[in-house]
Amino acid sequence: MEYTIVIEQTPRNFSAYAPDLPGCVATGATRDEVVREMRSAIAFHIESLREHREPVPDPRCTATVVDVAAAG
Repeated sequence: MEYTIVIEQTPRNFSAYAPDLPGCVATGATRDEVVREMRSAIAFHIESLREHREPVPDPRCTATVVDVAAAG
C-alpha cells in the first residue's frame, strides 16, 4: 500500500505525518531521513492496528503542488 505523507521543515529538523493514519508521525534530521522514519512508522502503526484487531484505513489522501503564480 502507498500512503501519502506530509513533510514539514522546522527550524531544527523535518517532521512528517500520514493523514490517513492519525497519530502516525516521525522526525528526522534530513528530508531523506524523515521519509525512512515514516516508512518504518507506517509499518509499525499498521502492525499495531492489526494486533489490536482494529481496521487498517485504506490510503485515500493524495497531494499535489500548486503553482500560485500560474493561477489567475
